[in-house]
Amino acid sequence: MMNALERRSTFALSSIFALRMLGLFMIIPVFSVAGQSYQYATPALIGLAVGIYGLSQAILQIPFSLWADRFSRKPLIVFGLFLFALGGAIAAMSETIYGVIIGRAIAGAGAVSAVVMALLADVTREEQRTKAMAIMGMSIGLSFVVAFSLGPWLTSLVGISGLFWVTTIMGLLAIFALFLVPKTTRHHKNFQQGYLNQLKQVLKMANLNRLHVSVFTLHLLLTAMFVYVPSQLIEFAGIPLSRHGVVYLPLLVVSLFFAFPSIILAEKYRKMRGIFLTAISGIIIGLIILIFGYESKYVLLTGLGLFFIAFNVMEALLPSWLSKAAPIQSKATAMGVNASGQFLGAFVGGTLGGQLLMLHNTALGWSVLAAIAIIWLLISFGLAQPRYLTSIVLKLPEVKQTDDWTSQLLSIHGIEEVVVMSEQQVAYIKVDKQQIDDAGRQHLTHLLGKEVAI
Repeated sequence: MMNALERRSTFALSSIFALRMLGLFMIIPVFSVAGQSYQYATPALIGLAVGIYGLSQAILQIPFSLWADRFSRKPLIVFGLFLFALGGAIAAMSETIYGVIIGRAIAGAGAVSAVVMALLADVTREEQRTKAMAIMGMSIGLSFVVAFSLGPWLTSLVGISGLFWVTTIMGLLAIFALFLVPKTTRHHKNFQQGYLNQLKQVLKMANLNRLHVSVFTLHLLLTAMFVYVPSQLIEFAGIPLSRHGVVYLPLLVVSLFFAFPSIILAEKYRKMRGIFLTAISGIIIGLIILIFGYESKYVLLTGLGLFFIAFNVMEALLPSWLSKAAPIQSKATAMGVNASGQFLGAFVGGTLGGQLLMLHNTALGWSVLAAIAIIWLLISFGLAQPRYLTSIVLKLPEVKQTDDWTSQLLSIHGIEEVVVMSEQQVAYIKVDKQQIDDAGRQHLTHLLGKEVAI
């Protein structure tokens, strides 16, 4: 089970993700119509105003994550959230579509998704990582559904500029949520290298690249689906646009009952690769159901339900697997590349979804998405099972020279990282049980002053 520190940190960091995504998603279902009220607005500029946020995110995730592997993560997150709030305020005060575009670009420049995930990885034990990432993934899914339900209603109350002010408020609230997360100091076997070499090291790792392809494809499929499926829910299921949130919310809740047991199985029994491949297969089966049964209301909902279940399993497994596979000293960098892939996938998926609508051939559209998922599955067969570290939770020693103590710990072969939370007087020692030998165990026992079962 998670300890109190992990529960508090997971809640706070998931809230930061949810508040940012809520502010982002609420704009999507209303701006294509409400954006026409801005001076100089054209369909192309309205589309740019929506999409430029994702483009800024995709470009700046990697620089933010490179800095996060060298400097303290929390100040970077505060800076990113401030940019998000500032961009919302600029968009709220704008009277022209160009002002909205500038505001959205600045909001997207606060590209700290990877830094938030890296901080969550720091403050959770290896054994609880997947569970924490799952909760964060579910918070994103829930914010998506809530935003699509709230966006049209809030716009009717406060207008589109008021909606942008709401995003600013959510960004500021997210900064306050960060105070619940403990201050951490990371110690690891750091191999000094330049920014470019660090990025090259991450990009050369085949296993990581398959995970980047996975997050790109997952969010491509999700975004394309949400462009493509609303018209089908109206036409074939008889559900008006205003009630689509009522469809998505139960599907999300049902998916949780399947997702959490899968996540426990993946982590506890070390079946992550098998669950991962099964989830991709579930997405493929869901899309195949939609190819042949989209004209039936209940078959359509069944296909969507299967997609949601598999999506939520993947949303939880991907960041956890990434945190295990990434080099310790480049964890945030790997997550930054992954987050860039996620936003690029959403950008491509939105564009693809619009093209599929223009086909006027529903079965062919679902077939295209199914073919993309099948290619993804074939690429993912090359994934190797991630390595599993064990976390030891300790009270800090009654000595002032903590750095010397951590250096001695890191000299033991098999100890990969020590995360110190000085205010709580706690340290997490992350150990590879396959690497540590008897001499290392004896040295560790000496340093800790007690024998530890590893």
